[in-house]
Amino acid sequence: MIETTPRAGRVDRRTAETDVSVALTLDGTGKASIATGVGFLDHMLELLARHALFDLEIKVTGDLHVDQHHTTEDCGIALGQAFARALGDKRGIRRYADLHLPMDEALTRVAVDISGRPFLVFRTEFAREKIGVFDTELVREWFQAFAMNAGITLHVETLYGDNQHHIAESCYKGLARALRHAIEVDPREGGRVPSTKGSL
Repeated sequence: MIETTPRAGRVDRRTAETDVSVALTLDGTGKASIATGVGFLDHMLELLARHALFDLEIKVTGDLHVDQHHTTEDCGIALGQAFARALGDKRGIRRYADLHLPMDEALTRVAVDISGRPFLVFRTEFAREKIGVFDTELVREWFQAFAMNAGITLHVETLYGDNQHHIAESCYKGLARALRHAIEVDPREGGRVPSTKGSL
């Protein structure tokens, strides 16, 4: 079931593997209530909400007795869907944003286009398979799920870094800051869709 209000979206997604509920307000204050059952993912999503200034509630019950894959991926899917519905027809937004996000010794470049054409380029590598008990390969899985369901073109590239936690954190914070700028209403657009096609 999906309900929407202006610049806000809610998604409830149930499968045999997970039960995910997401409530997202784009024009928020960075307030987050996250409970996925995966501690590291909770931390990353709290950072995302805080730095994007989204108000975000996520609750997931997943098959963690198998592993963390389905919970992480399905969380990205549902949040991406909520994001797309919160934006609506994308009238008046800036659409594009890019930045370099430093996290101590790590530096990640993030560029986003709220394009309606989902695509992910993810050039971030991890030297270890785990951050605590979290599988580092799931960072890319979450970004893939989010980008495809949000309908955005997203490029993430970590230029350098040593600490695996810092590398992951720079990716999520970079995405947050890029989205925060890209969804801002540009008064010069006058409510137009930022495309010569007239739709995104």
